[in-house]
Amino acid sequence: MSKKKLLLSGIPIVLILLGYTLFGNNSDEDVAITTKVVKGQFTSEVIISGEAQSTSLKKINGPNDIRKFKLRDVKIQDLIPEGSVVKKGDYVGRLDPSEVNEQIIDAQLNLETAQSKYTQEQLDTTLTLKQERTAIKDLLFDIEENKLELKQSIYEPPATIKKLEINIERLERDLKEKKEDYKIKEQKAMAKMVEVGTEVSKIKKTLEELQNLQKSFTIHSDANGMVTYAKNWDGSKRKVGSSISMWDPAIATLPDLNKMESKTYANEVDIRKIKKDLPVIIGFDAFPDITLKGTVTNVANVGEVKRGSDIKLFQVLVNMDENNPNVRPGMTTSNRIIIHQEENVLMVPLEAIFSQDSISYVYAKSGLSISKKEVEMGDSNVDVVIIKKGVDENEVVYLSKPEGLEEKSILSLN
Repeated sequence: MSKKKLLLSGIPIVLILLGYTLFGNNSDEDVAITTKVVKGQFTSEVIISGEAQSTSLKKINGPNDIRKFKLRDVKIQDLIPEGSVVKKGDYVGRLDPSEVNEQIIDAQLNLETAQSKYTQEQLDTTLTLKQERTAIKDLLFDIEENKLELKQSIYEPPATIKKLEINIERLERDLKEKKEDYKIKEQKAMAKMVEVGTEVSKIKKTLEELQNLQKSFTIHSDANGMVTYAKNWDGSKRKVGSSISMWDPAIATLPDLNKMESKTYANEVDIRKIKKDLPVIIGFDAFPDITLKGTVTNVANVGEVKRGSDIKLFQVLVNMDENNPNVRPGMTTSNRIIIHQEENVLMVPLEAIFSQDSISYVYAKSGLSISKKEVEMGDSNVDVVIIKKGVDENEVVYLSKPEGLEEKSILSLN
């Protein structure tokens, strides 16, 4: 009997709990789908992510002469970690010298061949000119001998004397021609020596340039700063194994951390709202507690299609009007571009606005009942809309349509 009484006494408690669950939830739901009209600052903004970069930087390039020696793709063999702070003259990295080493070996072989040719030309010239000088001396001796013989033949027949005179004249003519030939051969030999010597000098110069180029494959910083590596054509950063070309020799940059900006891209919908000189609040994924003031400095007029996407994006540059020592190039930024702001305006969430036949209205609590009130709207953002007329501050409005009020008439503003 006591068990039966206990069971009967527990039934009301269960019914109370069940009723609380059903009606209590409805009450919570009513609270959850209503809100108050608030008065305050309205902000319309576009939020886009970007990347921090310096507006003033110095480039660290590979050797300039790689183009002269037609080294099309030179691989990076070693690099110091990105973000390293360096001073002028500090080691940054090293390029693979294998191609230039091959050219040095070829140049050394060419130099040996040219020097050997030069030495041989010297010997040939010396021998040839020596033979020519000997022939001239022989002619001089023959002339002297004939003259002596002519002097001693004053008592010889006239025909003999005449023959000696003719012979002397012929020898003198031969001597003159020989001397002229010697000058020509000497000039020719000298020209040949200059030609061969020039080739030797040219190869020596090339070899010296190649050896200097080889030394320049060890990269040093030409200024103080923090190393940030340049990007390849596909957007990836230079690293060990990457190649530099004669057309794009940049290896790294030394950014000025006191002159920073955020480079970002906006879609076609947002770009029409963004104008030059708009204020920006810049945040950083790496440092959630840091925000800096910024200003839009450039808005692209022409869109571009990024790799792997068909969507056109427009470049937007945002100058960082403030500095922070923690900000580094390459950091991801969050850019809140302030499009429009108004003070002391009434606002409701967008979900509170309904429409019928081009009339905008809200469901507002009116005592114990609910009214449909026409409203005049102002600017809106992704969350709220400004209400110019129709409701008052702290008035309660619904975020979803209350049931059974579809046919209720709308209270006009007039």
